Amino acid sequence: MCGIVAFYDPEINDKQAAIGKMMATIQHRGPNSDGMYTNDKVALGFRRLSIIDLRGGSQPIYNEDRSRAIIFNGEIYNFKPLREELIKAGHTFSTKADTEVILHGYEEWGMDGILKRVRGMFAFIIWDDNTQTMYGARDFFGIKPMYYQDVDGHLLVGSELKSFLAFPHFKKELNTEAVKPYLMNQYNDLKETFFKGVYRFQPGHWFEYKDGKMKTHQYWDAEYKDNNLSFEETVKKINEDLKETVDLYRNADVKVGAFLSEGVDSSFLTALLDPDEVFSIGFDDNTYDEASKAKALADINGWHFYADKVYSEEAMRDFPEMQYHMDEPDANPSIIPLWYLCKLARKHVTVALSGEGADELFAGYVNYGMHTHNNVIKVFTDKLKKLPKGKRVKLAHKIKKMPNFPGKVHLYTNLAEPSEFYVGQSVIYDMDYPTIFTSKDANAVLQPSYRNKLTVNGNYQEDFKKVKDLDNVKQMQYIDLHHFMLNDIEQKADKISMAHSLELRVPYLDVKIAKLANSIPSKYLVNKYDTKYALRKASEQVLPDEWAKRPKLGFPTPIKQWLQEERFYKQVRDLFSEDFVNDIFEQKKILDLLDENYNGDGSHRRQIWVIYTFLVWYKLFFVDYEETVRKYQRVQPEVASLIAQGKLL
Repeated sequence: MCGIVAFYDPEINDKQAAIGKMMATIQHRGPNSDGMYTNDKVALGFRRLSIIDLRGGSQPIYNEDRSRAIIFNGEIYNFKPLREELIKAGHTFSTKADTEVILHGYEEWGMDGILKRVRGMFAFIIWDDNTQTMYGARDFFGIKPMYYQDVDGHLLVGSELKSFLAFPHFKKELNTEAVKPYLMNQYNDLKETFFKGVYRFQPGHWFEYKDGKMKTHQYWDAEYKDNNLSFEETVKKINEDLKETVDLYRNADVKVGAFLSEGVDSSFLTALLDPDEVFSIGFDDNTYDEASKAKALADINGWHFYADKVYSEEAMRDFPEMQYHMDEPDANPSIIPLWYLCKLARKHVTVALSGEGADELFAGYVNYGMHTHNNVIKVFTDKLKKLPKGKRVKLAHKIKKMPNFPGKVHLYTNLAEPSEFYVGQSVIYDMDYPTIFTSKDANAVLQPSYRNKLTVNGNYQEDFKKVKDLDNVKQMQYIDLHHFMLNDIEQKADKISMAHSLELRVPYLDVKIAKLANSIPSKYLVNKYDTKYALRKASEQVLPDEWAKRPKLGFPTPIKQWLQEERFYKQVRDLFSEDFVNDIFEQKKILDLLDENYNGDGSHRRQIWVIYTFLVWYKLFFVDYEETVRKYQRVQPEVASLIAQGKLL
């Protein structure tokens, strides 16, 4: 697990100095060592966190005649059989690292060939001196980040946006178009980042860059075709494939632990891994305490259990540093407990398994059609879903226009086309107020130059067209996989873990698991019994019933309580009152919203939190950037101490 930076720019003379400055911004991703490659056209830079081949895996890694070089961030879990295959084909390896398999695999099979053989998470760059071409790729799901800017024949690529700000020719400019969709979503869901002209390279794609021109290719996307397995066979297959995957993901030359909450996703993985050490987090407010139930499972299985509590004072104090590491504003409150969970785990291990991806692949969200606990409404809805599509959708439109009644949301969302209503995880379960900010309300609090016609649902339409012939559940799964999972969940998992120099592995987001999950009929995933039903039943083979049947909680964070405490209300209000804020927001309106939330029932907390998060981020990167770098461009003190002691955990 590492960080990479690269550029193609023949006009820069001192490429070592330029790439060195970029590498310094991501030292937290790789505190063990660094390396670079430069020539008259390109520079590649690398920061290493040692996981496999501790002594010999430094990068860049070269082929036999040093005509090709690679920098790589991630893990290839099936690299050992591929390595043996390449050795038989005549390739000579100088390391035991998985990185070298990618390089020789590119030589033997080409980019498409190697990418269709690997299982893993990755972002990598190859420079081929023979063809004077730079190649790059991002993994199937986008677990590992890759950003790029392609301007006038000059290319910048990197694991984190902050490295671009250190590049001598980079012009920092806010992408004003991103502010409104962020307010509606809690994260930036556009392909262009908050920095104008910088884009996320798309998952499942690779590129070639030659003579100042980029050409991209897609090598993978989620496909959905129901298999013919019975429910019992499905449950057995889930267990078999997950066990094989977890066994593959435990491979490392350092200690591997696991994150453990009270939910089924992490509990199932941890039971299959059976690690020595597990980690959990809670809050000083006992309303939000997953650690006690996690400890109970750890005690049953004899795992060494570590837990800590998040205190409101430290959370609000450390929040700016969290947003610095996110690169773009992200108001998902679960960033906060994840920060302290990673900090705790890094004191004991270098690698941890986590449960991201289970909800998207195995249909765990209530939004997929479980908006009621009333069995009569569920059964009645299931019968209506058998109507011909035209009649079903027409009925949904009539239901939408009716006054609110018990079961209305459940009926409507099960009968209507998802492309008409689905707004992902920005939803609040009230049809009259479905988003954090509606499009109209977001425009109302923004200055005119930040207003636009974008909507959450509108941003999904391109992807909905790709899956329009699938059933409703699979359509929504596809959308969440390519939006919420890609641009929120995976971003915080990578950025927050790497801020603490911790490698986070996510077995549910394995291409083999996805192939299985995407072939399971939706009736086995979401039905009258539960969401994520097939996975829950599979987990019963290794978990007590109590854990297998627990409802999804996520990482609940007491934002509501914090924003109604006077000290934090004043902290937020001070920021809302700063002069620069009026350049972006209608300042009086957001101050009134904050006051109303503080003096009322706290129902505006999500709106307040997305604005606060954005302003914290904006101040870090556009108002006080030099101070930001002085404070936060560092290896975390706990990790620096471990490195100074020569400890590779």
